[in-house]
Amino acid sequence: MSDFFQPGVITTLHRLKKANVERMEMEMEFYSRHNPIALILPSLYSELKEKALKTIVSEIQKVKYINQVIITLGKADRREFEHTKEFFSVLPQQTTIIWNDGDRIRSLYEILNKNDISAGEDGKGRSTWMAFGFVLASEKSNVIALHDCDILSYDREFLARLCYPVVNPNLGYEFCKGYYARVTNKMHGRVTRLFVTPLIRSLERLLGHLPFLVYLDSFRYPLAGEFSMITDLARINRIPWDWGLEVGVLSEVFRNCSLRRICQVNLTENYEHKHQELSSDDPGKGLLRMSIDIAKNLFRNLASEGIDLSESLLKTLKATYLRTAQETISKYHDDAAINGLDFDRHEEGVAVETFTKGIELASKALMEDPLSIPLIPNWSRVTSAIPDFLERLKNAVDDDNT
Repeated sequence: MSDFFQPGVITTLHRLKKANVERMEMEMEFYSRHNPIALILPSLYSELKEKALKTIVSEIQKVKYINQVIITLGKADRREFEHTKEFFSVLPQQTTIIWNDGDRIRSLYEILNKNDISAGEDGKGRSTWMAFGFVLASEKSNVIALHDCDILSYDREFLARLCYPVVNPNLGYEFCKGYYARVTNKMHGRVTRLFVTPLIRSLERLLGHLPFLVYLDSFRYPLAGEFSMITDLARINRIPWDWGLEVGVLSEVFRNCSLRRICQVNLTENYEHKHQELSSDDPGKGLLRMSIDIAKNLFRNLASEGIDLSESLLKTLKATYLRTAQETISKYHDDAAINGLDFDRHEEGVAVETFTKGIELASKALMEDPLSIPLIPNWSRVTSAIPDFLERLKNAVDDDNT
């Protein structure tokens, strides 16, 4: 049972009782006649071997309101690509695989580079961006929904709640962000709990009232990988190619969408997926790298809002964050205690110390290169520079899938 409190400046759609999934699906079958939906699944080939993706495919097979399924595939050779096509062939929806490591897609990246348009490095951000382009090129859907392929607690209700707010024209939303609790015998979601929220609130302490920070602080789980939106946003939004993808998407939505058209929805009672290593000694991987990329993206978005992030302010921020995060640990300890959950204060403290290091490294990168923004240009710019690029993309993907 969820509360019904409305926090912040965006609408929160709660999960107040066990949903009637059949009722939601019946409504969406009707609404999707006018607002057809494309479901994007960013996937590594390695995820095909996992239980989570097999369950996801089994559940999507039962869904009738999805118009297109686009799997944007990474880390796969020719044999693995062919296996991926076979794996997803059981889906009744029109299903397309974007083979990001294939020669045809690689040649498109080369065309972009020749026209001084960088799609960034290989990863979820670039794969997602390419999938957006294919949806725009195919011109078959008005709504895009996206979620990860490692969700162990996935079911049809999860997908229905993600799509419903944007597909239902009577609600009027253009962007919907998913949220959920991540709890087993202990609390998970360390980057959200101990890094992103304390960092945003530390910035609010130092910078005062800023609409952008108030907006970010309104999201219950800003790092959730699930969202739905109208396809027009896919055309005009830039997105990061690095681990700052989720915060970057929210930042672009803030610029391109009215607040009253933005909502967040409780997708499920509890959410479970794979857990990342902290990697406190290696800034190139794990949660340390994630914290660096998120902080850099947040800092650069604040700079674009006209905020002067001086070296002295960033040093003060580091100290303010550390104090705020330590206070946050106490709050979560008490929350865990009343719910009978395991709670390791030392482990939480090590995470905060690691994230403090992430802020320091992100601050250093910002000072060294304040104009370096790892954002992929939006599709409007691409089609302005290369008018037939979307047609080339569609042809390349169709040829790969033939």
